[in-house]
Amino acid sequence: MAQLHLDCFSGISGDMILGALVDAGLPFKELVRTLKAVPIAGYELRVRRVMRGSLHATKVDVLVREGFRSPVSLGRIERIIAGSRLPEPVKDRSRAVFERLAKAEGLAHRVGPSEVRFHEVGAIDSIVDVIGSLAGCHLLGVERATASSVNLGSGMTDSAHGRLPVPGPAVAALARGIPVHSAGPARELATPTGVALLRTLVQAYGPLPPMRPDAIGYGAGTADPKGWPNVLRVFLGQASPTSPGDTEAVIQIETNLDDVNPQTYELIMDRLFAAGALDVTLTPVIMKQGRPGVVLAALAAREKAEAVADVVLRETTTLGVRMQELSRRVLPRRFESVRIRGGQVRIKVAQAGPDGRKAAPEYQDCKRIAQQTGRPVREIMEEALLAFAGKAKVKGKT
Repeated sequence: MAQLHLDCFSGISGDMILGALVDAGLPFKELVRTLKAVPIAGYELRVRRVMRGSLHATKVDVLVREGFRSPVSLGRIERIIAGSRLPEPVKDRSRAVFERLAKAEGLAHRVGPSEVRFHEVGAIDSIVDVIGSLAGCHLLGVERATASSVNLGSGMTDSAHGRLPVPGPAVAALARGIPVHSAGPARELATPTGVALLRTLVQAYGPLPPMRPDAIGYGAGTADPKGWPNVLRVFLGQASPTSPGDTEAVIQIETNLDDVNPQTYELIMDRLFAAGALDVTLTPVIMKQGRPGVVLAALAAREKAEAVADVVLRETTTLGVRMQELSRRVLPRRFESVRIRGGQVRIKVAQAGPDGRKAAPEYQDCKRIAQQTGRPVREIMEEALLAFAGKAKVKGKT
């Protein structure tokens, strides 16, 4: 499986992604040929080698000779994408990027996405950057993408609406729920197009995952701050077969409790799961002054972490929670159903390497059948596993 990791230590933009992919081995002529499938004209793609700080990098420029005659709506861009001869996955992802861009710009200007208008020249630049980046990943066979924390930059930037803080409103809206930081020169380092592409391409954020890199590419940004390597670095290669499962970033929310009625824990856990918690645990501890207590800990995806923390603060007596980012590795899993006496039971199946497999019946299904039939839940779980084993044996023979 081809894997791409984007190291966004100096932010990200559409031209940086294009440059990094070409630097990592994407044939430039093939990129140009693919973009001809899009019904727009008035631009030329140029590639050159540049220095950014002490790093050699590839710069891809979109030279716009003639823009659209008037500002462009999201609907018109979607019609351009639909009318292209691009592969369907590239079309779908391109639409997703522009929908994100329109929504973010709409939030920034307090209008609906359909009312957003892209600048005549900027629209062509964005279309080429977006479709070129997604088509490049498609041509390279990228099936999975990960990314580091994104450096947004700092300070102030000039815009058509005056001086704005970095990140600007659109980037700030797009950055919600992903890891970001600020470092380096006081300037804008991440663009709306770059962050929208990132959100569409990337499945997980964190450090460089286990992989076997075949190529490393450096894509240059337009700005060349003194003493700062303004590039996007990408690692292109194969996912490591020695590490089963996908690594993903999660947020752990926890607090110490010593004055909560234990009868309320069941409802609290139910509401935590309803808010999006991936897991919830209660661990008995001895607190200060020898008082017995409980550590309530919940895991959640970044976008659900605030909602989960709100439940802890609202439903318990705690005055605060601890939140930290963790990395967890999860095995690929799927659900299969088996029929036993009393109804159907879903079986969660996890693949641990090419020859290893784990299976467990879904407890809620077994509990429901136990309540309806009066049979022991243990017996139902055992019957479900036997039925699954028989089903798997039949599949193996066919």
